[in-house]
Amino acid sequence: MSRNPDKITDENIMRLIDGRNFAFLATIKKDGSPQVTPTWIDRDKDIILINTAEGRIKHKNVTKDPRVAISLVDDQNPYSMVTISGRVIEQTNEGANDHIDKLARKYLKAEKYPGHSPDVKRIILKIKPEKIFFIPPRYQQYLPN
Repeated sequence: MSRNPDKITDENIMRLIDGRNFAFLATIKKDGSPQVTPTWIDRDKDIILINTAEGRIKHKNVTKDPRVAISLVDDQNPYSMVTISGRVIEQTNEGANDHIDKLARKYLKAEKYPGHSPDVKRIILKIKPEKIFFIPPRYQQYLPN
């Protein structure tokens, strides 16, 4: 039932990432313990994009240790999911404000991200997936209509 696609460009994985599904991003704190943050997610071909603010805990963590894990659950069928392990290969401010607006359109249906602040510098974390595990939709007969 489960399978291990090679790339996030697999149609099932793209559907989860491109949908309004929240991602849970796990990073590693400086003491070695995990830290998990629910977040919006996007992709550029086979690279995952996470938009955050400079100085937030996930940004600090990936700057020290680029290893991450991501979990997404299908909002239409919570028994379908994907987990992705990978590394942050780049951090960039270029286009980060436009990107958070794009994510606001996707997740909030708002033209602009309502949390824009001149005091907050946005940054895009670019993640290269290394391992992917996918469970397709199942148990539909038990889901509410």
